[in-house]
Amino acid sequence: MISHLHVKDFAIINEMDVDFHTGLNIITGETGAGKSIIIEAVSLALGSRADTAFVRSGKDKAVIELIMEDCPSQATDLLVENDIPIDDNQVIIKREISISGKSICRINNQIVSVSFLNMLCKKLADIHGQYDHQSLLDPELHITFVDLYNSSEILPVKALTEKFYLEYRKLSTELNQLTKNAADNQRKHDFMAFELNEINNARLSPGEDTALEEEILSLQNSEKIYGNLSDAYDSVYGNSPSVLQTLAKVQNQLQEISPYSKSVCDLLSDFDDAYYKLEDISREIRNIRDNITFSPEQLDSAISRMDLIDKLKLKYGGSIEEILAYRTQLEEDLSRIENIDEAKSTLSHQLSVCEEQLKLASQRLSALRKASAKELQIKIMEQLFELSFTNSEFQIKISDNPAGFTANGTDTAEFLISTNRGEPLKPLAKIASGGEMSRIMLAFKKIVGDYDDIPTMIFDEIDTGISGIAASVVGRKLKEIAQNHQIICITHLPQITACGSHNYKIVKHSDDTSTYTTLVPLSKEEKIKEVARLLGGLNITESTLKSAEELIEVSSR
Repeated sequence: MISHLHVKDFAIINEMDVDFHTGLNIITGETGAGKSIIIEAVSLALGSRADTAFVRSGKDKAVIELIMEDCPSQATDLLVENDIPIDDNQVIIKREISISGKSICRINNQIVSVSFLNMLCKKLADIHGQYDHQSLLDPELHITFVDLYNSSEILPVKALTEKFYLEYRKLSTELNQLTKNAADNQRKHDFMAFELNEINNARLSPGEDTALEEEILSLQNSEKIYGNLSDAYDSVYGNSPSVLQTLAKVQNQLQEISPYSKSVCDLLSDFDDAYYKLEDISREIRNIRDNITFSPEQLDSAISRMDLIDKLKLKYGGSIEEILAYRTQLEEDLSRIENIDEAKSTLSHQLSVCEEQLKLASQRLSALRKASAKELQIKIMEQLFELSFTNSEFQIKISDNPAGFTANGTDTAEFLISTNRGEPLKPLAKIASGGEMSRIMLAFKKIVGDYDDIPTMIFDEIDTGISGIAASVVGRKLKEIAQNHQIICITHLPQITACGSHNYKIVKHSDDTSTYTTLVPLSKEEKIKEVARLLGGLNITESTLKSAEELIEVSSR
């Protein structure tokens, strides 16, 4: 619910702070005092379009801040999903509108888009004006109200229907794609078969190109390699005196004196290791030298093989690994094309089974909706009768959706009403009388409001066009709705004002330079005077005060 409203430099509001409460909050005020400005401020905080005309003259920006307490889970879940911090189910909404046209929205001190703010606030508050009844007048959403009324039975079947529908759409798309591409399959098959055959004939091995590069380099430089290895071997082992012979002499000299010096003994051990290692190296040099051969045919073969691999790299990938991965993809694609008839048959069978499941789920969903619509229809009629629609007729029309299967089943729903005997039923949105529309809306909100989980309802002079007994009935109905919702209602009728559990008055005053509007809470005595003012106008007498007290007492029962 809305617990606090702060407004600064907005229209003719200089600065205003007001606390709201649970139950029925009634706002009154003289004509022209600025009642609509309060609703405009709240609407902006809840995500409506910004207008620089609302910035107070001479100021740089207007600021509206709402504190929402005890937010429903559907709102807090949305905040959590978008990484917006929330503490104790409290949401602080701040909207700034600068004279330059820039608008900034913050939720719990985190900047958000207007679209996100609007999406969130639809879960927190519902604003209704004389001709603005939002979701109740949108035929697209009537089916949602029917589903919510019997949600425990309908929603599980609805979820199952959506699951089957999504699978049905997926299978239909896959089957259509297979059929659509059938004409190109043979051409693709021949081309891919040629590519696969070319790759298979090459018999590539991972790392083969690297080994070939080394082989070619070795063959091209075999003479130089042989000569250098021979000279190196002769220097180490073959010439006289060779490196090893010289080192052997050094080894003997060290051995002779090693018994006399521990340092020499340690040095000899390291020297021996180096000597034997050099012997091993010399033998390896000889082995490599003796195995070097030069074959022009072998070099030509290696170069030819490398040229083939390079050509395949240019066509199918930058490396042998990429070529082999492409071959795997070709094999899979060819398999699909060669087995397309089998795939179509399998998909057709799956689609047929899924369609039957979707049909049965949709039929079950439709049956539950029709039963729910009948119950809801009776409930709404009872409420309309209480609201003095004694000759009215109301119907929830469930029809087949022209689109056929949808994620929402095969139904559409529309609320139809006739408010006078003999008149045909018409869509709810086409009811002309503002007063009738106000009472009809209250009937809906009394029933459907308990299911839409929106904690706060704001009514902007919905009592226009009604008076007398009808006004008393509307006041009583607002009190009933306020038992489960926070209601903030702007009214000009004493019968509705008397029903308020918390009353406020719009006050406008002027000084030498400016006009100011503010909202003040009323005490019990001030509430009596305000009801008396609405009953008797400027001339408040003892009689009107007594009548006001009586009206408040009757309304509290």
